[in-house]
Amino acid sequence: MTSFPGSPKLLKGGIVLLDPDSGVPVQIVVLQYNPDTLSRTLQVQGIGPEPGDRLEALRLKSPPLETIKLEAEIDATDQMELNDATVAQLGIYPQLAALEVMVYPTSAQLRDNNSQSNSGVLEIAPMEAPLSLFVWSQVRVLPMRLTEFSITEEAFDPNLNPIRAKVSLGMRVLTVNDLGFAHKGGNLFMAYLQQKEQLARTGAQGSLAALGLRGIP
Repeated sequence: MTSFPGSPKLLKGGIVLLDPDSGVPVQIVVLQYNPDTLSRTLQVQGIGPEPGDRLEALRLKSPPLETIKLEAEIDATDQMELNDATVAQLGIYPQLAALEVMVYPTSAQLRDNNSQSNSGVLEIAPMEAPLSLFVWSQVRVLPMRLTEFSITEEAFDPNLNPIRAKVSLGMRVLTVNDLGFAHKGGNLFMAYLQQKEQLARTGAQGSLAALGLRGIP
């Protein structure tokens, strides 16, 4: 780590879990190292599956389906050099567990559903998970659902605790179509979209001359 006083503060990417009712953060997972690459795919949601539908050719029925994929690294080397007691005992299990619990219902929810089933409840509502936010700078705070999750543990200590791993995450951005305008996640999506529109307006505007045109034919 550089001690140069002019070094900018490095922001980290991460995931924040919000209580679905109150909107209060219940867990914050900060990525140890920012991934070198982040891939995004936007699937356009147009109308009219058949070509030649002239009435619907230019219409958009909803925001695109945006998916994000990244690969994060977790390494215990730095903490081991600082004699971190938790890492010495458990390796990077706690960091991995913080990510893994996002795709599990809680043990309390499972026990409650089992209790309701044993008491004769005929219809049990699916368990609601916290609202997940993917945070990648101040201008990208995205409500999302994890769709892919894989872990490759690459090194272990003498007690077989993992000390280095790669985590691959796949996410789908949740829009107002998924959550509604009144939902906290819907509000965050609208803020994300408005920020994107503002960035598009502040970007350098091209000219027809740059395309070799004097006007539109």
